[in-house]
Amino acid sequence: MNTLHLIRKTFQDWQKKDNQNSKFCDSTKESNNTSHGDENKPVILKWVCKVHTPIMILLSVTSFTGSVSYRFYNQPKLAVGTISPTKIVAPRDADFVDSHTTEELRKKTRSGLLPMLKQDVSLTLKIQTRIDNKLEQIDNLRNLNKKITFVNSNFLSSSNQKYIHSLPSSQWQKILVKIKTSSFFSVDESLSLTENEIIKQLLTYKKLVNSKNFENLLSQLEQNRNIYQSFSSQIDQLKIGSIEDEEKRLLWNIDNITWQEGKKEISQTVRQILAVGISTGLPEDIQLKATEIHLENDISPRIKNIAVNLITNNLESNLIIDEEETKRRAEKAAQAIQPVVVTIGKGEVIVDAGEKITQEDFVLLDNFGLSRRSINWTGIAGTVIIISISLVGFMTITNQVKGRLRRRDQFLLWLLSLSVPIISIFDVGYNSLPALGFLVSSFYGPTVAVTNLIIMTGLTLFQMEMMGWEYIISSFAGGLLASFMASRLHSREELALLGAGVGLTQGSVYFIIYLIGSTGAGTLWYAILPAAIWHGTVGLTYSVLALGISPYLERFFDLITPIRLAELSNPNRPLLKRLATEAPGTFQHTMFVASLAEAAARKLHCNVELVRAGTLYHDIGKMHDPLGFIENQMGGPNKHDMINNPYKSAEIIKKHVSEGIIMAKKCGLPQAIQDFIPQHQGTLLISYFYYQAKTQVEGEGKDIHNIDETLFSYDGPIPQSRETGIVMLADGCEAALRSLKEATPDQAMAMVNKIFKARWRDHQLDESGIKYEELPVIAEVFVNIWQQFNHQRITYPKGALEMRSSSNN
Repeated sequence: MNTLHLIRKTFQDWQKKDNQNSKFCDSTKESNNTSHGDENKPVILKWVCKVHTPIMILLSVTSFTGSVSYRFYNQPKLAVGTISPTKIVAPRDADFVDSHTTEELRKKTRSGLLPMLKQDVSLTLKIQTRIDNKLEQIDNLRNLNKKITFVNSNFLSSSNQKYIHSLPSSQWQKILVKIKTSSFFSVDESLSLTENEIIKQLLTYKKLVNSKNFENLLSQLEQNRNIYQSFSSQIDQLKIGSIEDEEKRLLWNIDNITWQEGKKEISQTVRQILAVGISTGLPEDIQLKATEIHLENDISPRIKNIAVNLITNNLESNLIIDEEETKRRAEKAAQAIQPVVVTIGKGEVIVDAGEKITQEDFVLLDNFGLSRRSINWTGIAGTVIIISISLVGFMTITNQVKGRLRRRDQFLLWLLSLSVPIISIFDVGYNSLPALGFLVSSFYGPTVAVTNLIIMTGLTLFQMEMMGWEYIISSFAGGLLASFMASRLHSREELALLGAGVGLTQGSVYFIIYLIGSTGAGTLWYAILPAAIWHGTVGLTYSVLALGISPYLERFFDLITPIRLAELSNPNRPLLKRLATEAPGTFQHTMFVASLAEAAARKLHCNVELVRAGTLYHDIGKMHDPLGFIENQMGGPNKHDMINNPYKSAEIIKKHVSEGIIMAKKCGLPQAIQDFIPQHQGTLLISYFYYQAKTQVEGEGKDIHNIDETLFSYDGPIPQSRETGIVMLADGCEAALRSLKEATPDQAMAMVNKIFKARWRDHQLDESGIKYEELPVIAEVFVNIWQQFNHQRITYPKGALEMRSSSNN
C-alpha cells in the first residue's frame, strides 16, 4: 500500500509540475517579446519546456544507450575481420571447440535436410476409388454389347458382323448393292479388305440358300445394325472422364479377354504407383513416363494409350510431410555433426601482423585471452549519437502532432519503448514491436505510433547487428498495422480482430521473407511454414497482451482512448444515472448540449468521442444542489427568490464547478474529462445575480464600484482546447435555443451569433484554438440541430383525437 501511495503521489507531483512548466513557458514567451538580449537562451528553454523535460531526456538517453549498446561492454578488439597489429603466437598446446562454426553447420543441416514424407491413406483410397469407378463405368459400357444380337451363320464371322454394325449407312448400302447385283465375287478396289471379305462370304451364302432365306439374313443384319446404332448414340452421351468417343467405341467393341487383362493391369499399376507415392510438384511428364513403363509389356497395344491417359488424368499427390519424423531426422543429422575443433601447438603462429583475423584465429585468440576484450567506448559513443538523433526526431514529430506531453505520458512512452531492446537482450527470438504499435497508437494516435515504431525497429536492428532481421521486419509489419489501425477502433471486439490481423500479417511477412531467400522446396514446407505460423501466433499473443493491459495503463496513466471514452459515455455509468435521477432537468440540458457539441466537433474534425464524454459530465456538479438551477425546478418556486441574496445565489451557481471537479476526481474520471467542468464556464460573469447585486446597491444609495466582480465570475480557466471551447459555446446557446418556439432559422442564427460574439469579445476563446472564421460554421451547425429538435408537428382536429382515444379504449 505504501508503494502504491508513493507512486500515486509521484504522478500528482508530476501533474503540478506540468502546470508550473506551462506557466513558465508562458512567462518565457512574454520575456521573448520584451527582451532584446540573449535571445537564444529563452528560445531553447521554451522548446525544452514545451517538448520534453530534461530529466526524461537524460533518462531516455542513458537507459536506451545501456540496453542498445550492451554488446560493446565486453567487445574484443581483435575480432573476426579486423587486422592484427602484431604477430601473435600460441602460449601453449590447446584444442578449442569452435561453437559458432559448429552451430552454423548444424543450422544448415537442419534447414537443408529434405523433408520426410508419408502416405496420406485417405487421399490414396480416394484416388483408387476414383479410378475403380472409371473402370466400372467402362464395364457398364461394355455390358451394352450383351444386348446386341448376331445372326447364326457359319459363313459370316462375329468379327465381320461387328464390322457391319459399325459401318456408316452409305458404306453398308454400297455393300448391299454389290451383293444384289453380282453373282460372282470380284475384288472391288474402292472397298477395304474386310468389306471385300464380307461380300465374298455373303455371296457364298447366297449361292447355298434360296432367295427368301438370304433376304431374311440381310433383314436380320439390318435389324442388328439399328440396335447397334441406337446403343452407339448412348455411348456418345456417356461421359467417362476424358475418354474420347472413338476410344469409348474401341473399349465397347474390344474382346472380353483383352479388356479383362487390361483392366487388371490398370488396377495393379495404380496400386504400385500409389504405393511408391507421388510427391507434390512431381512433373506431369515424369508421371506419364512412369505409367508407360509400368504398362509397357503387360497390356494390349490397342488400349495402351487409353489406359495411360485414364491413370495419369486421375493421379495426384498422395504424399504429405511427416513433420515429426523430419524434425527427428534433422536433429539427429545435426547432432551427428562433430564439433569443429581448432588445434594449435605451443609457439605456433596464430596470426601474423597485418593479417585479417579469421573465425578460426578468433577462437584461438579468445580462448587464450588474447582477443583484448574491453569496453568499446567508440561504439557506445556512436550509440549515444544515434539515440540522441532518434530522440530529437521523435520529440519534434510528437510536438507537432500532440503538443507538449505530460510527464506521465513521457514516462509511459519511455517504458513501452524500452521494453523492445530489453527483450532483445535476452535473445528470446521475438520482440514486442506489435504490442508497442498497438498501445502507442491507442494512447497517442497513429503518427506518434508509427514514428516510435520505426525508431525502435532501427535501434533493434542496430542492437542485434542485423542478426535475425527476418523476425524483426515481420514484427515491424505487424506493429505497423497495429499503429495505423488501433486508434481508429472503438470497441474491444474490433481490437481483438485487429490482433488476429496483426498475427496474420506478421506470419505472412515472415513466410514471404524466407520464401524469397529459400532455395529448396523442402525447406519451404518443412521449416518456413511451421515457423511462420508460430511467429504469427507470437504476434497475436503480443496483441492480446496489449489489449489486456491497456485498461490498466489507461487508468494508471490517466489516458483517454476511443474505447475508454465510449465506455464513459454509457448512460448506465453510476454518475450519469445519478445525474438523470437527482437532476433530471440538468440531464436533459446535458443531452441537448451534447447533440450541439458533437455535431460541431464532427464538422470541425475535432475529437468527437472526447466532446461527447466531456459534455455528459460537464454539469455533474449541479447534483450538489439541483434546485439551485432553474432546469430542475419543474415550474416550482425559485429557490433564489426565497434566498434573495445575489451573493449566496452566485456562490451556489459557482459551486457546481468546484463540486463537479470533486465528484469527477472521486469517480476517477480522466483529467481530459475533468477539464470540461471548469473550462466550459471559463471566467464568465454570472450576470443575472451580478446585476441583481448592482440594483440592490443602487437602491441602498451605495457606490456600485464597490462590488467585487470576481465574486460573480467563474474561476476558470478559459477553454484550453477546441473541444472545451465548442462545449462552452453549446452550453451558452442551449437555453437560448430552447426558449425559441415560433422563431425562424434566421432569428435563431441571430441569437447564436450574438452569444458567440459575446464570448469572443470577453476573450473566453483566446486559448481554445478556435478561429474567428470557424464561428459561423459552428453557428450554422447549432441552428441545424435546433431545427431538428424544434420541427413542427401536425395539429390533429378535435374529432380525430377523440377517434384515436376511443380506438385505444
